[in-house]
Amino acid sequence: MGYLFAFERLEVWQLARKFFKQAYTIIDTFPSSERYNLVNQIRRAATSIALNLAEMTSRSSYKEQAHYSEIAYGSTIEVYCAFLLSYDLGYINEQQLEELKEKISELSNKINALKNSQYQRAEQSNKQQSLSNKTNN
Repeated sequence: MGYLFAFERLEVWQLARKFFKQAYTIIDTFPSSERYNLVNQIRRAATSIALNLAEMTSRSSYKEQAHYSEIAYGSTIEVYCAFLLSYDLGYINEQQLEELKEKISELSNKINALKNSQYQRAEQSNKQQSLSNKTNN
């Protein structure tokens, strides 16, 4: 396949990509009456996870990177909520919901850990910058 972009090398993005395909496979079974409701919402949120993780890698500051990780995390939680509602409506069964919850839990934990790491790095960078500014003045 040759060259890989930075996001393609991220384990969390690879998980998001697999989850995206799983979510699409499941929502393809939903009734057509949900096409512009839950199906559309799940599609957009599942897509947002992978896209925001990819966009995150193009940002130079840790604070900006963390911002995109936060959006990806929020989209992950949004997808889970939509699948819970889908379960309530009988569009997915309990086993599907549990499998989704397991995948979403793994993905959201990894995104959250990444976000926390980025915020810590941003804080360290700010402290180093402050020290450097004090030393130079």
